[in-house]
Amino acid sequence: MGLGVRWTLHGDGRTPAPGAVVRPDERLSWPRTAGLGAQHVVAMFGASFVAPVLMGLDPNLAIMMSGVATIMFLLATRGRVPSYLGCSLSFVGVAAIIRAQGGGSAAITGAILVVGAALFLSGLAVRKFGARIIHAAMPPVVTGAVVMLIGFNLAPVTARTYWPQDQWTALLTMLFTGLAVVCLRGFWSRVAIFLGLLFGYGISWVFDRIFGKIHSVHGGTEAVDHWRLDLSAVSRADWVGLPSFHAPSFSWSAILVALPVVIALIAENAGHVKAVGEMTGDPLDDQLGTAIAADGAATVLSTAVGGPANTTYSENIGVMAATRVYSTAAYWAAAGFALLFGVCPKFGAVVAAVPGAVLGGITVILYGMIGLLGAQIWVHNKVDLRNPLNLVPVAAGVIIGIGGVSLKISDNFELSGIALGTIVVLSGYHVLRALAPAHLKQQEPLLDSGTSGYDSPAEPK
Repeated sequence: MGLGVRWTLHGDGRTPAPGAVVRPDERLSWPRTAGLGAQHVVAMFGASFVAPVLMGLDPNLAIMMSGVATIMFLLATRGRVPSYLGCSLSFVGVAAIIRAQGGGSAAITGAILVVGAALFLSGLAVRKFGARIIHAAMPPVVTGAVVMLIGFNLAPVTARTYWPQDQWTALLTMLFTGLAVVCLRGFWSRVAIFLGLLFGYGISWVFDRIFGKIHSVHGGTEAVDHWRLDLSAVSRADWVGLPSFHAPSFSWSAILVALPVVIALIAENAGHVKAVGEMTGDPLDDQLGTAIAADGAATVLSTAVGGPANTTYSENIGVMAATRVYSTAAYWAAAGFALLFGVCPKFGAVVAAVPGAVLGGITVILYGMIGLLGAQIWVHNKVDLRNPLNLVPVAAGVIIGIGGVSLKISDNFELSGIALGTIVVLSGYHVLRALAPAHLKQQEPLLDSGTSGYDSPAEPK
């Protein structure tokens, strides 16, 4: 297939026959391919829209680099793994912690760049030794715990920074978003977070017209009078122009906060590649290492110019599953649209104007969903948390990570939060497994077996 940039026309290029699949090396007519690309942009836009806003990075640059990252990924995998690389939400908590420590955008992108490099090297290792090294080093009990503490560690950001800016707007946005996630179907359910942002945007504008300015915390620690929705920067922004670039800076404290996220990214990539392989009917185990390395390389490039990390997107995988069109040509079209968005500063100004209270309502759900993905990993892989070999390192690591426990090594070096929690879970599991008696390695439960039978039918008396 070469670089995967040559496609054969599927049928007559129009609507595929019922049940037919458009394979990665096929395409529909170019107008229809462009339409599918636009659909992929909308699907990824919700999360890619939110991520740079929450991290304090330039949304124009973030969207532009997601297009560049997607092109890199498609070339690296030679068109065998149809996927879009959007802005990763896994680093939102990392960004909040680094800013709380006094770091700026340069420190955030520098720390994420190091994670991207680590992900790239991990991908090369998987290419050489196979996917088994992932399962050996990071079993589901570990990856689930790390994903959980990454999500739940974000709770104070919502409670102390976003929600207090306007509690009623935050509450209404949360309720609308929750209803959208649960009640909407098909494509609309996949962009429920984006719809919640639009709703909050509108509610903020209406409240400003009805109630005037609000007196609350806004961009600082003291309450001031301010508009909920300030669009003054939108009118000043140009229609065409380059986004703002900046060089990364590096500090050990920021890097140690960010490094644990590499575990979540490896697990995420592995799951996405497996899902795509099952949908296309093309086993992609041989592409897993390449996909992980490409994700890491794209993140390094993005953060080198001031953008966020990029990762494969489940939203776009969902669009493929719904349409049964796996053509990588559609992803090339999506990447082209993203590049065009990136050179529209007015678009970035609209994104940057999203009220903090709206983010509060969104993140109450979003951060919790990220954390609960960790529990989903445990459930999917049937991790037995009654076994002390699993329970002890997870219990300690999650509490340390979520509670912000710190360990002072020296006057200038301290481990805390996500970094310390991940180290405790990862090292604790492997050390305890090496020292544990054989009967614990056979999944003998620690707790009374009766505690696991709540959902079992009651025995007749």
